[in-house]
Amino acid sequence: MADTDNTVETKPAVLILLGPPGAGKGTQARMLEERFGLVQLSTGDLLRGAVAAGTPAGLAAKAVMEAGGLVSDEIVLAILRERMAQPDVQAGVILDGFPRTAGQAEALDALLAHSGQKVTAAISLEVDDEAMIARVAGRYTCGTCGEGYHDEFKQPAVAGTCDKCGGTEFKRRADDNAETARARLQAYHAQTAPLIAHYGALGVLEKIDAMGGIEDIASGLGSIVERVSA
Repeated sequence: MADTDNTVETKPAVLILLGPPGAGKGTQARMLEERFGLVQLSTGDLLRGAVAAGTPAGLAAKAVMEAGGLVSDEIVLAILRERMAQPDVQAGVILDGFPRTAGQAEALDALLAHSGQKVTAAISLEVDDEAMIARVAGRYTCGTCGEGYHDEFKQPAVAGTCDKCGGTEFKRRADDNAETARARLQAYHAQTAPLIAHYGALGVLEKIDAMGGIEDIASGLGSIVERVSA
């Protein structure tokens, strides 16, 4: 009698971080990368990587951007499909900045279903709007490696020197001010409400208080990842 292979193929985890500007998505995604071997995929990095690599979708995106247009959802999804086929994402991915709309979420569901995958968890970083405005207004980044810092919550261990790369040049975004932050929060809530409903209906929505300390938030996120990936 022939042996039967009962090995079950494990699909990479697909985690989505939802949260307004300043909620700490980038910082938390990097910490999850280091702890679980996941790969953070932000829309901007995906586009730049695909353009630099000259992939078919990357070339399509380059043509649109050089013409001054906005890259379509179809191209972004094609780039995401190419990236998720690479061997370094076998532990799973963290999507940061995509999807932003219900239509994008549905398209992502279809893309994943085509390869027998689905969203493992959509984690909403819950914030207090007024406190978030103060948080956004105080943030800055290393001009060399992009590591994020904050006037109050996360300063370099050695003043003026990046903890990660040793760089000494820092920069602030021109739109990191209270007025702009308030407008961006309003836009985020308008866009994300349908996403909360979408992933809630699918039974994969998780929520976490994102107003605590960085390590506390990281611990909570780690517990969620361990639970949903088990």
